[in-house]
Amino acid sequence: MSAVVKIETDADLPVALTNAGNKLVIIDFFATWCGPCIGIKPKFKELSLKYNNATFIEIDVDMCQDTAVSYGVAAMPTFVFIRNSVKLDQMKGADPRTLEEKIIKYYSEDGDGDDTGVKGQMDLMVFLDPNGCECLNESDDHKLEGAFKLDDRYLESDCDEQLLISVAFNQTVKIHSLKMFGPPDNGPKLVKIFINQPKTLSFDAAEGMEPVQMLTLTEDDIKAGSVIPLKFVKFQNVSNITLFVQTNQKDKDTTRIDYLSFIGSLHAGANMADFKRVSGKKGESH
Repeated sequence: MSAVVKIETDADLPVALTNAGNKLVIIDFFATWCGPCIGIKPKFKELSLKYNNATFIEIDVDMCQDTAVSYGVAAMPTFVFIRNSVKLDQMKGADPRTLEEKIIKYYSEDGDGDDTGVKGQMDLMVFLDPNGCECLNESDDHKLEGAFKLDDRYLESDCDEQLLISVAFNQTVKIHSLKMFGPPDNGPKLVKIFINQPKTLSFDAAEGMEPVQMLTLTEDDIKAGSVIPLKFVKFQNVSNITLFVQTNQKDKDTTRIDYLSFIGSLHAGANMADFKRVSGKKGESH
């Protein structure tokens, strides 16, 4: 039995997206006359059964021309990836390997946001811009990237307890909360948060600047699984965020962060360019 939802009218998709909630949605925009579309259809069905906590949708571009145009579909097949009714990604062409790689990138096992610890929000680390991420005073053996995965790697400071972490996103986001796991002795304690800095801050600048928010973390806050809420209204339009870790829990010589992630959603205008009307007639291939 197929797990793929078939959309037959333009009015049906908003309902399907609402019903999907926080689950990943993968839309296959296809045409009945398109050979590659026909060729990849069995694989799309297979993936829908394998990743059954995502919602897989098929849309015939000739039946739902307005929807195809609104998503900028100009060639078939086109696969669009959505969560919380917000477009995450898009790929053109019938490449089954790339299709599954993108599904894995955005897929959540429980499918309803509980993996983040905040219902209705998503893990923003999929929107990380690696070229805009750096950490001052990181040790040679335990660098920033070690804190971006839940494994045995971690970030640790070098010559003293302070860390200055800059994280950039590849599109504008709204940050609801963060996770910052660390040991009870040298995990982070006093943290100043800044956003949208035009250049990397120095330690002296971070010391003297007024933060968007100041955190005083307890041992419970930095336990694995804990979520640290932020003043959401102040983090509605974020392209980069800077964390200045001033002290750790027990005033140890170095500070260690086992895991760092941000939770939230895409800014409402983040993907508007992706939704522009393509030239030509509705549903026309280019």
